Formats: sequence, C-alpha cells, structure tokens
Amino acid sequence: MFRYLLQPLLQLLRFEQAHRLVVLLLRVIGLIPGGRWLLGRCYAVEHPSLEREVFGVKFRNPIGVAAGIDRNGEICKELGAMGFGFVEVGTLTPHGQSGNPTPRVFRSDDERSIRHRVGHANRGLQSAIRHLRHGHPGVVVGCNLACNASTPAEEAPKDVLKLFRNLYQYVDYFTVNVSGDDVQNEQLTHSEAYIRALLEPLFDFRRGQNQYRPILLKISPDLTDEEVDRITDILIATPLDGIVATNGSFHDTVHLSAQRKAGRVSGAPVTERSIAIVRRIHERSGGTYPIIGSGGMMGPEEVQAMLAAGADLVQLCTGLIYQGPKLLTRVCESLLPQPEEAQPEENQAQEPTAEAYPSENQSQTSTEEAAS
Repeated sequence: MFRYLLQPLLQLLRFEQAHRLVVLLLRVIGLIPGGRWLLGRCYAVEHPSLEREVFGVKFRNPIGVAAGIDRNGEICKELGAMGFGFVEVGTLTPHGQSGNPTPRVFRSDDERSIRHRVGHANRGLQSAIRHLRHGHPGVVVGCNLACNASTPAEEAPKDVLKLFRNLYQYVDYFTVNVSGDDVQNEQLTHSEAYIRALLEPLFDFRRGQNQYRPILLKISPDLTDEEVDRITDILIATPLDGIVATNGSFHDTVHLSAQRKAGRVSGAPVTERSIAIVRRIHERSGGTYPIIGSGGMMGPEEVQAMLAAGADLVQLCTGLIYQGPKLLTRVCESLLPQPEEAQPEENQAQEPTAEAYPSENQSQTSTEEAAS
C-alpha cells in the first residue's frame, strides 16, 4: 500500500508536510480497534533469533527508528506495533521550539540522501511526557536529548539534566546528542570537557535511582580518527553505557544549490564513514561496550555490514523515508537464519556407476569362469 498509494502522494508534498501526514495517519491507525495489529501483520517479522539483550534491556530485534521520525513521542506505540525493536524519540529540548526557517529539508534522489537543518523542532518536555506517560508495552523507547537553541553552551548541562530527570520514569534509555543540526562548532561539543560537563550530572542523578537507565552519546561522522579514539576513551573511563554512531555530516557531498547546502546530510553518502567509525570504536573498546549503528542504513546489505563492524543495534531513518516500512521487513528477514541446503538422503538411490553395468566382455569372462 505504501509503495503504490501513499508514497506517490507523499512525494507531491513538501518533506515536512509529508512527515506530518505520516504521523497523523499512524496516530489514527492506532486509535482504530485492531489498527496496531494490522500494522504488525503487514510489516513485523517475529523470530527468536532476532532477539537481543543490550545494556541490560531486551529487544525483540536489533532494528530501531532513529531520532527525527517521532520527534515528540506521538507514534512510538504504532512504530513498535509495526515491528521495530526500539524507537528513539526526539530530539527533545526542555522548551518547545519551531526550529530553523523553512524550507529546511531537501532530498537528493541521485545520491539517496537528505540535507536537513530542522534545528531540533519539537514541542518540548511537557508535550513528550503527555504522550509517554501512558506506557509503551512491547517496544523499547529511548529519548534523544539536547539543549534549546537559545541556551548558551555553558548552560547546556542544565537543559539536558532537566530533560533527563523528568523523563527518567517514562523511557528505557537516553541518548545525549552532541551532533545536532545547529551544532556548528563540533570541536567544542565533542571535546572531553564539554562531554563530561553534560554527562556527570546525569551519572550523579542516576546513582540515586532505584531503576537503571542506560546513557549513550550520539556523535558526528565528521570526526577524525583521533577524535573518535578520544570519544571511545571517554566511554571507557566513565559510566557511559554506549555510543550512537553516527548523525548526519556537514560535508557538502550533495548536489544541491549553495542555498540548500547548510545543514547535515544523511543517507547513502555517510554509510561508509559511519561503518568505519563503529568498527574503530568496537576495536578500541575491545568489543565490550554497546554501539548503536546509525547513518546511511539504506538496505539489508548496509545493516549487515554495520552489524559485522561491531554494532549491537541499528537505527533506520533516511532509508525508511526512501523505501517505506517494508524496509524493516526486508532487513529483519535478511537477519533470519538461512535454511541449510538440502542434503541427499542416505537411502536415496545413487547414480549408477560403471561397476553396476559390466561390459559385454566382462560378462562373458565371468560366465566362462563359472562354467569351468
């Protein structure tokens, strides 16, 4: 249905109009009796071999939705019913914000990519709580956190802590995003001092709670190998639970006009670098820390390469936008154990051999020997 009916309609709309329509449709389906069951029948793949346990949380499968699809926690139940193993809500900020001026999202079908400068548009903390407080059985929900655009860098830890404290009881894990659309100075946001200033208050708050919520860090694909190593060392040295690698890139690889080049590019152009960063983190950390692979996951081949590089879980975003929810089905089916090739049964008739049909001379000789 998506491919033949909904996808052509969505392509007629501007990107964010299409996104709002999809969110509305999923919310309506969720309100219809049996609607979520129908979503599962259409897209979900259930198999014990797909189940994972990562940072103490059980996942029905390793394929999740990246932040940016469900910005306000409105459709996490519907996405879970569709068959996703987890949904990352956000990016959320303490106060709602409209983001950057439109137009701010641009497609490049030739490169299967999207350039975006949305600027963490969301309705804020209280709106997210209204959606998440009713629970989300059957789906793991994470929350992607960032400070408001108007917040000075030195006040960012207060914004992130406010979100963390108020959402702690409603979600299963948290991702601190230091690579958002509005981040221009990545040397600052990916520095050890800045990251520790963001994370330490979260660690302190978590120590006093009865329930444990994993904390991850989402990083940029534009980091050098040395910067990736430094981030990995922070992971090893602190109570940080894992890394999400990666967000979109600021590199101008998309064939768009200069006016459209501001913002991050997501999709196929970042696939190779995202996988390389995951592999580097996995090797440097000895494979003992969870990694969520994100960025450029356009099909089953990319997902399998990301998992082979060391990712424990994988997030889809741009690939979903281009291919629709059937991508989830295809990816999960590709991860299922492949049936062994049929082997010939032991009692199956064997191909006749030369020994089974002796030649005429051999038969005559045998007859003469028997007579004598």
